[in-house]
Amino acid sequence: MKTFKKGGVHPAENKIAEKAAIEVLSLPKRVFIPIGQHLGAPAVLQVKKGDKVKAGQLIAKGEAFISANIHSSVSGTVAKIEEINDTSGYRRMAVIIDVEGDEWEEGIDRSASIKKECTLSTEDIIAKVKEKGVVGLGGATFPSHVKLMVPQGKKADVLIINGIECEPYLTSDHRLMLERGEEILVGVSILMKGLRVTKAMIGIEANKPDAIEHLQKLTAGFSGIEVFGLKVKYPQGAEKQLIKALINREVPSGKLPIEVGAVVHNAGTALAVYEAVQKNKPLVERVVTVTGRSVIKPSNFLVRIGTPVSELIEAAGGLPEGTGKVISGGPMMGKALISLDVPVVKGTSGILLMTKAESKRAVVQNCIRCATCSDACPMGLEPYLIGATAAMENWEQAEKERVMDCIECGSCHYICPSGRPLLDYIRVGKIKVGQTMRSRSQK
Repeated sequence: MKTFKKGGVHPAENKIAEKAAIEVLSLPKRVFIPIGQHLGAPAVLQVKKGDKVKAGQLIAKGEAFISANIHSSVSGTVAKIEEINDTSGYRRMAVIIDVEGDEWEEGIDRSASIKKECTLSTEDIIAKVKEKGVVGLGGATFPSHVKLMVPQGKKADVLIINGIECEPYLTSDHRLMLERGEEILVGVSILMKGLRVTKAMIGIEANKPDAIEHLQKLTAGFSGIEVFGLKVKYPQGAEKQLIKALINREVPSGKLPIEVGAVVHNAGTALAVYEAVQKNKPLVERVVTVTGRSVIKPSNFLVRIGTPVSELIEAAGGLPEGTGKVISGGPMMGKALISLDVPVVKGTSGILLMTKAESKRAVVQNCIRCATCSDACPMGLEPYLIGATAAMENWEQAEKERVMDCIECGSCHYICPSGRPLLDYIRVGKIKVGQTMRSRSQK
């Protein structure tokens, strides 16, 4: 069975919510919509306090090359425009809207009917994806229209769809592939047309046999799309590892997948592209897994962007007694929230509740030079060495040790027998080295 060769670990899967069908979460009384929910420059405000808005209305425009439009997910009145805490704990500007009914912009098709035939040109597809604010829903939130704009001198020959969902606990993509499979495949076909490729490969880990079988049956009605079951190994869903597993090409250090003729999009992104192009619907809602061993009702909710996390937890049975951490994302790459008032954004794939015992970090001990972290690193790095150079603030050496190649998967941290906070050190190193590299390029 296909997989990437270098490194990787096998954390417990804990797919507790995999059998929970997608439920539509009721509308909150107020939403908090940040204007920077994507990689790149924040969008530019298009509304002011007191304005009436409808669901699907543009409220912030992505004017930079790498940016994305932001739309209202509800109808109501703009109550405030102020800074709020985001999932990382930073203060970000947001549009706060008091919900009044559920009135949508005209021209948005919210029916369940599937529109299979796409008549738009490649250029029009890219423009529509940009207009509707679609970003990568696998976590990176890179503006999807930019990925479709292949740089001059480069050529894509294959579209890869990431249906891996290798992060423990998360099941939102799994449920989407089971419940919205045909729409996802239409979205894949649209992405193929946007990239001018005739071949698409969908990778799904073998722990989702029902999704593999379902999509394989559906692909009979689509040209050029194949579904592949991959060996269960973390971080198989990382872009470079998925490319290696499916087409055996290695993306060079510091380069993007287009260097080897590939473009990668998430399965949820393919659905968002379908809705944008075929239904004229902006990205204003997404499926979020709410899970954890202590959660009363592990669930997969279809949630409006801007809904406070507290409302999702309440719908899943409330905050269990003894909760130690609430994490946005999964346990390997997710981030602990500083408040339950933080809103769901485009990149929110899951909310994980961990008990105090589960969330307690191991006691940090001295490195025993076992090199287990190096064996586990899917990028072939030496995390113990990079961590040490970052701890000593030796940024020049950290750059030489390829700190910028780290994909922040957390495999080194997970596997370390001494409980070393390797990923913490490496993340700091990446920030500092990245700043240095940008300064050099501007001279």
